[in-house]
Amino acid sequence: MSFCNIIGHENIKLQIKNSIASSRFSHAHIFVGEDGIGKSLLARETALDILGKKQVKQYVDIIEFKMTKGKKSIGIEEVKNIIQEINKKPYEGDRKVIILYNSDKMTEAAQNALLKTIEEPPNGSFMLLLCEKLDGILDTIKSRCQVYKLNRLSQKDMNIFLNTKFANLSSEELKPVLAFSDGIPGRAEKFISDISLSEMRNIILNVFKESCHEKFNSYLKLSEYISKDNYEWQEVLTCILSYIRDVLVYKETGNRKFIINIDKFEDIKTIGEMFSFNKLNDIINIVKDAREKLECNVNRTLVFNSMLVKMQEV
Repeated sequence: MSFCNIIGHENIKLQIKNSIASSRFSHAHIFVGEDGIGKSLLARETALDILGKKQVKQYVDIIEFKMTKGKKSIGIEEVKNIIQEINKKPYEGDRKVIILYNSDKMTEAAQNALLKTIEEPPNGSFMLLLCEKLDGILDTIKSRCQVYKLNRLSQKDMNIFLNTKFANLSSEELKPVLAFSDGIPGRAEKFISDISLSEMRNIILNVFKESCHEKFNSYLKLSEYISKDNYEWQEVLTCILSYIRDVLVYKETGNRKFIINIDKFEDIKTIGEMFSFNKLNDIINIVKDAREKLECNVNRTLVFNSMLVKMQEV
C-alpha cells in the first residue's frame, strides 16, 4: 500500500510503510490529531497494509469500534467486546486489525481493562487507537504504544487536497475554504457541505458590523450557535481571525487580491472603515485569550460569552 489516497503526513506514512515492510511494526499504535486531520483514513490504509491488501474495501479482519451514539464515554462493557473480538482468530489470513475510535473517551476503568490485552496481545493482532488528545490516555497505555502525532497540513498540501477533491471550484471559491479549514482537510469538506457554517460566517460578520452601533442581535445569535453540542469552537475562532486578517490586509494594501474571504469582500471593506488597527489588534488578543482558556477545558459557553462582551466593549 502506497498511502496514495492520503495527502500530507509524509514522515508518518514512510515510517509505517517501512516498519510493516521490514516486519518491525509493533502490535499497538496511537494516532492522535484534531478531528478531520486524517486519522481514520491513515488507520484504514495502515490496516490494509498490515493485511497485505491492495483494494480499498471492507475486510472481515479489519474491525472498527466506535463510541455508541448518545454516549460520552467508552466503558468496561464496550472494552470487553473489543477484547473478545481481539481474541478471535482471523478469518482470512493470520492477521487481524482492530481500529478503536475516540480512544481518549475510554473511562479509566475501561483503559485498565484493556491494558493487559495491549501488553500481551494474541499473535497476529494489531490495535490502532485514534484520539484527538493524548491527555485522556493513561500513561501505562501510551508507554506500550507507538504514538503518531498528525499535524495540520501545509498550505501546499491543502491546495493539493482541495484541487483534487473539489476540482470544479474556482481558485476564488477555494480561498475561503482554505482559510476556514486551517490545515485540516475534514474542515474543508465540512465548509463546503454544511449549510450551517455559511450561517455562522454571516452571523460573525454581523457581529462586527453591529458592534459599532451597539446592537446585540448577532451577539445573541452567535452565543446561541456556539452553545449547540455539535459545533467546534475552533471553527468559530478560525472564522473570526480570518475576517480580522482580511480587514487588516485590506486596510494596509487596499488590494482585493490578497483577501481570503473574497466572497465577503464588500463586508470586509465596510468593517475596515469601522475599526481602527488598534481595535482589530485588541480583538485578536481577546480571541487568543479565549483560545487558551478553551484549550484548558474551561466552560466553552462562559468563555465565548465573555469573549463576545469584551469584543463589544473594544
